Amino acid sequence: MLKENLTFNDLPEMVGRLCEKIESLENVLKDNLAKQAPVKENLHVPMTVEEVCSYLGISKSSFYYKAKHGGIPTIKQGKHLFVYRDELDKWLESGRKGQVPLSIEEEHEQMLAATRHKAKPREL
Repeated sequence: MLKENLTFNDLPEMVGRLCEKIESLENVLKDNLAKQAPVKENLHVPMTVEEVCSYLGISKSSFYYKAKHGGIPTIKQGKHLFVYRDELDKWLESGRKGQVPLSIEEEHEQMLAATRHKAKPREL
């Protein structure tokens, strides 16, 4: 590839070759990166009470109440409470009211099924 005696007239040709080689290397790198599995973020990270409160947007007193009565999954290390982020996300997901919004017809059927009807009088 390299000539022993490069002249000024050879520079445009050599620069063109170098650009082609750089482009081919970039394509190989892009292909290799596309084939690699994406790196997952580690969500099993302990969070302090302050971090959990800012993550959920609640006060500390609300956190302590929910930890005691609401079932926030906490870990106690000495005097400190910690919550793993992935367990907190699972707890939030389990608190959903419904997975999929219902259509008007489905809501109507649920309301009719939930209403109590007067018992029919017995016939003697």
